[in-house]
Amino acid sequence: MKSNKIRLQKHLSESGVASRRKAEELIEQGKVRVNGRVAILGAKVDPKRDKVTVSGKTVIANTQKVYIMLHKPRGYVTTVKDELDRKCVTDLVKDVGVKLFPVGRLDRNSEGLLIMTNDGEFANNLTHPSAQVNKTYRVTVSGEADDEKLINLQQGIVIDGRKTRPCDVFVAERKADRTVLIFIIHEGRNRQIRKMCEAVGLEVIRLKRTEISGVKLGMLPQGKWRPLNEKEMRHLTNVNKKEEN
Repeated sequence: MKSNKIRLQKHLSESGVASRRKAEELIEQGKVRVNGRVAILGAKVDPKRDKVTVSGKTVIANTQKVYIMLHKPRGYVTTVKDELDRKCVTDLVKDVGVKLFPVGRLDRNSEGLLIMTNDGEFANNLTHPSAQVNKTYRVTVSGEADDEKLINLQQGIVIDGRKTRPCDVFVAERKADRTVLIFIIHEGRNRQIRKMCEAVGLEVIRLKRTEISGVKLGMLPQGKWRPLNEKEMRHLTNVNKKEEN
């Protein structure tokens, strides 16, 4: 008889609890139980037979997959729940009808395009480092963004002991006291663009993500969300297919 068991972290991600990597963290933290026993990383479960709980709450298999884009405003953190009781992006999508989690992150003081879903495998493929998904940001900085600084940013900056990958950086607009730059990066390290700018003497005044892998924020108002359309899903699914290959 064919076994119906799958890896626990895969079950959690497919049930909309969290992305696969976040699910692994929950297991390692001892927050996940299978049939009353604390689970270990690598454990397998039968979704139809085994009772799985996370922090005491029963995990229910989710068959409806939802994919949306949110225009994240500044002041919100990209987590499902915040221990410091700060505003979370999930507060903005409560009317979707299912529990969603963010794909990737934008720091609290940043804004713009954020994809949210309850499909853990989809989220994992988009955020996996090997996928090298293109992300575009409109970044307003104070300080003189001269050619030398731009070249340094394009070639890569050592932050936290590791050099960033080469990226595209160019000037979109120059004003008397500030410069608007466009960044196109292929990785998603913590506060990466802010740290890169700081390293070359530029202070970020405003940071807005405008595009992810061909999916554009467009005119969606701040704090609002909408479902991803078929064309946008094809863009993002193609990224997933590259990862599978």
